[in-house]
Amino acid sequence: MTDKPQVAIVGAGIGGLVTALACVVRGFDVTVYEQTDELQEVGAGLQVSANGTRVFAALGLLDAVRAVACEPVGKEIRLWSTGETWKLFDLGAVSVARYGFPYLFVHRADLQRVLATALQEARPQALRLGACCTGFADRGDAVELRFANGATARAGVLIGADGIHSRLRQALVGDDRPEFTGLMAWRGLVPAVRLRRGIRLVGTNWVGPGGHVVHYPLRRGELMNFVGIVERSDWRAESWTDRGTVAECAADFQGWHDDVHELIRNVEVPYKWALLGREPLPRWSAGRVTLLGDACHPTLPMLAQGANMAIEDGYVLARCLAAYDDPAAAVAAYEDARRDRTARIVRGSADNARRFHNATLATPGEAQRYIDTEWSEDRIEARYGWLFEYDATTAPIPATARGEG
Repeated sequence: MTDKPQVAIVGAGIGGLVTALACVVRGFDVTVYEQTDELQEVGAGLQVSANGTRVFAALGLLDAVRAVACEPVGKEIRLWSTGETWKLFDLGAVSVARYGFPYLFVHRADLQRVLATALQEARPQALRLGACCTGFADRGDAVELRFANGATARAGVLIGADGIHSRLRQALVGDDRPEFTGLMAWRGLVPAVRLRRGIRLVGTNWVGPGGHVVHYPLRRGELMNFVGIVERSDWRAESWTDRGTVAECAADFQGWHDDVHELIRNVEVPYKWALLGREPLPRWSAGRVTLLGDACHPTLPMLAQGANMAIEDGYVLARCLAAYDDPAAAVAAYEDARRDRTARIVRGSADNARRFHNATLATPGEAQRYIDTEWSEDRIEARYGWLFEYDATTAPIPATARGEG
């Protein structure tokens, strides 16, 4: 490791841990700084499509992730008022046959635990908890990290994986100006034992005028993940930890099918957060410092690619660091390799928000024609095929110094 820069990662979320593991297997000395004192069970469900699970396979972790996840047999669309159902696409064995890897539903905490355990086994001292990084200074030959307790550390490369409210993003590109989308999201978990018909191993998208609902199973079918998004302008806090009430959530979906309300009635704790939109950044790196995941390209959840982008970022960044002798050149190559794809995902997610909430869905007859058109097989393939086919382990990176492509 003498000829490789020491890698410092701020944030032990999914993207930060994937990056650390991908760097460790390439012989880098890695330290992950996490501001919390312990990795807590925060967040809820994630959808990890074949482009994400392909990376887990490359890291030797696919079986471990599968063991804590649900592998659905398919996805479906349901109409908000009648419950009428259309098949969106097949998953399970079809995902493996078509894209080479499975599509999984997994609780964020379960996935984080698998990744953190793997990192601690590979490099026991790599994870530093209770280390709140507040800033940095690029010293030319190294980066100096500064922490809330007054401590400092040095590294050859600094990676900000510290989420949507990233301090490192603020230091690199300044205060961004997110725009409120007019959408507010509800999320929560429902124990399977509370549901009359139990849990089917499918993901469901309910679409309706002014809102939509997504739900899917977690933890081998023990939980249902619920996300409901409505058009509301009176809640603008961008936080995953603000609690609402079941009554307020139910009121936001007045008139929706009883299957939706059964979920809402049985949510353990409903959380609410405002959805803010951001234009993709043209640059998110400087010298030896860069960002990944939500820290540089936060996205609306309508393509279910937020976690997958962070997973892809981490693996591609590790490949670039291994391919270049100069850390700054590696960082620039990573940014060039990821810019167009991530921008396309961010914009595609915004487009899907309009599709899910179309006013045409208010009338059953018109709704059927709209769904038959917008979710026809060719349009589904156009919206999702390019996402799932992407291979972060072989995707081109700019011309390299060590010959890795």
